[in-house]
Order: sequence, then structure tokens, then C-alpha cells
Amino acid sequence: MSKPMTKTQLVAALAEKMDADKKSAAAALDAITTIISDEVAGGGAVTLPGIGKIYCRERPERMVRNPATGEQIKKEADKVVKMTIAKALKDSVNG
Repeated sequence: MSKPMTKTQLVAALAEKMDADKKSAAAALDAITTIISDEVAGGGAVTLPGIGKIYCRERPERMVRNPATGEQIKKEADKVVKMTIAKALKDSVNG
């Protein structure tokens, strides 16, 4: 498996696709990241066409086990960010 693309590599690729400089590509990427973070943190969801849907899900309070001691502990309810991958992306990877 190859190494994941870094932010610098992503900005360079985005600038090339947009026919723009790296500074504006970095600003665009930062703006998109901020918009997605704000929307998901507020309880909403964001659909990225052809990529997937990013959303926040609430997990109920539950009992968990400490693997070191075997002790049962009550874990408070919390939120977790999830992503559902779009069928188009799955098909492009598998086909």
C-alpha cells in the first residue's frame, strides 16, 4: 500500500487541476475543510458528490472493558464522525 497523499501534495495537485497558483488552491482547500468541520460539528451532514457523505452520529452511554485490568467502566455518551463512501468512488476503485 502506498503512503497517503500529504496536504502539500494535495494542494499542488489541486492547483494543477484548477490552473491556479498553490496559494489560492491552499485557501480553497482550507475553506472547504472549515465549512465541512463547522457543518458536521453543528450536527449537520455534508455530501461530497462522487466521494461520500460526512456526518456526526451520537453514541449512547455504554459499558466498556479496560483491557489491562478487565475492569468494566461506564463510558459516557459521545459523538463520532462517520463517512459513508459513495457508490461512484467504490466503483472507480474496484473497476
